[in-house]
Amino acid sequence: MNGGLIMKEVTNSDPFTIVGTEQYNMVSKMNREYRIFVSKPSEKPPASGYPVIYLLDGNSIFGTVVEAIRIQSKRPEKTGIVPAIVVGIGYPTEAPFSPHRFYDYTMAQTDQEMPFKPDGKPWPKQGGASEFLSFIEEELKPKIHQTLKVDSNKQTIFGHSLGGLFVLYTLFTSPRSFQSYIAGSPSLHWNERNILAKERSFMARLEREAIHAKLLIGIGELEKEHKSNIGELAKKMSERLSFYKNRGLNVKFIQFEDECHTSVLPPLINKSLRFSLHSQVDQ
Repeated sequence: MNGGLIMKEVTNSDPFTIVGTEQYNMVSKMNREYRIFVSKPSEKPPASGYPVIYLLDGNSIFGTVVEAIRIQSKRPEKTGIVPAIVVGIGYPTEAPFSPHRFYDYTMAQTDQEMPFKPDGKPWPKQGGASEFLSFIEEELKPKIHQTLKVDSNKQTIFGHSLGGLFVLYTLFTSPRSFQSYIAGSPSLHWNERNILAKERSFMARLEREAIHAKLLIGIGELEKEHKSNIGELAKKMSERLSFYKNRGLNVKFIQFEDECHTSVLPPLINKSLRFSLHSQVDQ
């Protein structure tokens, strides 16, 4: 007895699933295996198709993003968020992160060797960013477009930490692949010399031609205490890139109060949805 109520024992249970989602494994032309998570809105697609958000580290944040959109898109006139397809790019593991991300999200270390990990072991293999971007553009996107009605003019890529580094790599090397780029706590220190070289090439391109793209860089306030100086590096990059607004690049930098490198994810996701799914940049 508990407060006069009889508690009945649960005899069986079913796995919990998020409505409107599916997952499948996909092997790339380079023989790398990914787990793809897809969420399709229940609402009828607009004539132009649904917006789409591609998430890196899909194992860790797919559910959070899907539920945030599902709740907030019910009242788009209030929230500014419309229904959208969510595509999480993850790995065949039940863990939130896979060591394979070190290869997919990074450029080759050409100028220096990374220090050993705290446990004394070397880091996983790195340098596959170009291959990974080709997989997204040439294999994954066509599959998504074949099965779902996508608005090709409203595509977003979201990445955090090493994923944020890859988002910036994508913007600098393929700025027309997406219209919105979300780089959360980008690990610029990881490939600093290489990513800065890509940034300079991108700036030179902007001098020659205008593009239409939005970039949100978000960090946690507490990241200023990180030994990598990750917060300051991200802030300075956003300041440099903000100079090119007249060339079609709309840059926003946000520092989230009292958040660290990992806790910044939920508030960053909410801000990212308003940034990418609203017809106007949320100022």
